[in-house]
Amino acid sequence: MKIEHIAIWCNDIELMKEFYLRFFDLRSNEKYYNQSKQFSSYFLSFENGARIELMHRPEVSVANGTAVSGLTHIAVSVGSRDRVDTLTEEVRRAGYNILGEPRTTGDGYYESVIADPEGNQIEITI
Repeated sequence: MKIEHIAIWCNDIELMKEFYLRFFDLRSNEKYYNQSKQFSSYFLSFENGARIELMHRPEVSVANGTAVSGLTHIAVSVGSRDRVDTLTEEVRRAGYNILGEPRTTGDGYYESVIADPEGNQIEITI
């Protein structure tokens, strides 16, 4: 078994798509739009086949950065400690929030934590 995709409700689906494509080497499909439901989505694909679905409907409101029970973050492996550091700095220079500086955690992970444009947490790890 494997996780096929995760889905994220978005306030600004185009901004979110640009962010994920820019920093995580993803490919995007063409935008899907269902007129009757006013629903739009993109599937963004990693080279290994895992995907992120970005979704938008006008009546779905996304709470920015509020801690709630449930899914809390996604982790993206970038292959090396140097790449964790470099990507964290690229995200910082682009003006996005760094929530946790690169470090080795108590359980042995080397990671940083960033926020996407809508406040979703992403761990960048080896």
